[in-house]
Amino acid sequence: MKNLFFSLSILSILVLQSCIRDNEDPVAVAPFEGKIDSANVGGGAQPNQVWYDLSSGEKILNNRTDWDLGFYSGDSFKVILNSSIMMAAGKIDNATNIDAVTAASVATLMTKVQVANFDPNNEQYIDDVKGDVVNGHTAIATINAKDSDNAIYLVNMGKKIYVGDIPVGSTYTGGDARGWMKVQITRNGKGYKIKYADINATTHKEYNIQKNTSYNFSFFSMVNHQEIIIQPEKDKWDLGFTVFTNVIAGAGSYIYADFVLDNILGGVGAYQVNIPTGVSGSAYYNSFTVNDVDASQLIYNDQRTIGASWRNPIGSNGLEVYSDRFYVIKDSEGLFYKLRFNRMTSLSGERGHPQFEYQPL
Repeated sequence: MKNLFFSLSILSILVLQSCIRDNEDPVAVAPFEGKIDSANVGGGAQPNQVWYDLSSGEKILNNRTDWDLGFYSGDSFKVILNSSIMMAAGKIDNATNIDAVTAASVATLMTKVQVANFDPNNEQYIDDVKGDVVNGHTAIATINAKDSDNAIYLVNMGKKIYVGDIPVGSTYTGGDARGWMKVQITRNGKGYKIKYADINATTHKEYNIQKNTSYNFSFFSMVNHQEIIIQPEKDKWDLGFTVFTNVIAGAGSYIYADFVLDNILGGVGAYQVNIPTGVSGSAYYNSFTVNDVDASQLIYNDQRTIGASWRNPIGSNGLEVYSDRFYVIKDSEGLFYKLRFNRMTSLSGERGHPQFEYQPL
């Protein structure tokens, strides 16, 4: 049975805020040096991840299922899961031989290593949602120099991209289950070695991954048995548009569509500007200059500054973009931008086509 995951921001139910109705044209703005653009996340199933560079206006995209693991290229030895497809991982206690692990031997753990099952305890099986990979928790623990200190993990491979009809304005962030794998990662000199196999396999594959410091991560697909470039070089993108596994206090991990990440590992900082009540949002945005920037508000240790805070998928008038806020972003080159969102959808109302505009300050 297909599991359909509707990306509804539960917290937005509690707050009434001024919005732009999604069936309205973007508000008029004075001519400016900047750009109005959209991110092709790809429709209601949101199959794509889009990596956007503000200084050039260039973007590259990949399918969400193109990769499974990201191997950190900095000094630390850290590995991340692909949260856009609801992956999770749990340590298999007392396991020392990856080939001996079977679905039967980890049956109880399988019931726990889940995403979006409204269990507060499931946060331990995903990576720190702030994206601070160096200091934050990762589901797969820091890779130790001593091979025997690195555990074998049960990996929930998450969900495939949903295939089927999606009502206009809706989004289904997950399709059929991708299954389970067992994984063990050790160091290989200054890089990594990964051992992995399907959960019931009696032999495993191995692959060596070297760090490339031009990028935040080296990405790997266990399904396709290959390394793959996903994100641009770390100083050549600022924003990532993607489905994302976030957390809800008291309910554990939850899956969100229409999510926007800041490239904090590449030195990008951002903060939200709240427009005063009773003031024209368009006028306030247009008159905002570099002299109005409060650099002390910039957030460099949480990739979710924009997150899902720019839109309301359950507004009283349908899909809405909040008109009472915009964002200040400082890129890795020290350049400041102001950015606001105009639409959640395409002109035909299809999700996965967010429109935004931005201007250098």
